[in-house]
Amino acid sequence: MGTATDAPAMKVLIDHPNPFALAHGGLQVQIEQTKRGLEQIGVEVEWLRWWDDAQSADIIHYFGRPTGTYVRFAQAKGMKVVIAELLTGLGSRNAAGRWLQTGLIGALRNISFLDRMSWNSYLEADACVAGTPWEKHLMSTVFGAPAERVYIVPNGVEQVFFDAPPVERGPWLVCTATITERKRVLEVARAAVTAQTPLWIVGKPYTEDDPYFREFVEVARAHPQFVRYEGGISDRARLAAVYREARGFVLLSTMESLSLSSGEAAACECPLLFSDLPWARTVYGEAARYCPVSKSAAVIAPALRRFYDEAPTIAPVPKPLTWPEVARQFQSIYSGLCKTSR
Repeated sequence: MGTATDAPAMKVLIDHPNPFALAHGGLQVQIEQTKRGLEQIGVEVEWLRWWDDAQSADIIHYFGRPTGTYVRFAQAKGMKVVIAELLTGLGSRNAAGRWLQTGLIGALRNISFLDRMSWNSYLEADACVAGTPWEKHLMSTVFGAPAERVYIVPNGVEQVFFDAPPVERGPWLVCTATITERKRVLEVARAAVTAQTPLWIVGKPYTEDDPYFREFVEVARAHPQFVRYEGGISDRARLAAVYREARGFVLLSTMESLSLSSGEAAACECPLLFSDLPWARTVYGEAARYCPVSKSAAVIAPALRRFYDEAPTIAPVPKPLTWPEVARQFQSIYSGLCKTSR
């Protein structure tokens, strides 16, 4: 694997289609921390400036799915394209849904006006990056990405979470998530009341006018002994301390890829409970605990109660990587691409 001293010099541009100002979330953290990690190990990296026709680089690292035209234009300019897309929806779909999508893509792939669907980008990109073994499988089987061009690079975790000192764990489970339907925060809060398991929610909604968020706040206010809500925590050291003192970490999303907050909790040796989705099984295996994917408090509550009772005896999962360690994996991929031609 390359290092800052033995790898050839290269320049990387990072691109993403959606402005951060429109919605906060884990992908923003992933992109920003990837750039910071690359800079820390000595890689020259810039945000791609769409208005700058003089900007050049060896690699474009695209977070999302570019069109085939984008990929071909970049390659014509001598730049290699690395795609890093979160397959959150597809990865959480049932087998029938995945089979249907695979067949649809295969049947319609070569219709020219569907190029905007960007399915062929997986065939044309110089490398594809999956956060989990499950997403690598989907990139190859559903989108047809050549297996030799798909790499697994997990998310990293900021050093502050590794540095947080152990403390005696308290009575609260913790859930750190955006308060939106996909994360099922309201349903988990109701289940906590039913199961009488103290649950601390850390996060904020996309907008405080959201009816889902307002309903969640009503539940929290009505049951403060079981649901604790004080908003989000931007201070990373404080958040690390929360993970260290939590009895366990809970994330029961209906859809997920590789959760950043799960890595933060794992770095703080927090026991983990997830929805029973393939991404979690392929990353954490039997080291974590699982709950059926359901919106019913009657289904969630027993799993939450079992986890609460068992948490003090659950061994920590393996420590995740730091962002500089992740950056070195990317650097190794970039270096290999720079030495080859298509």
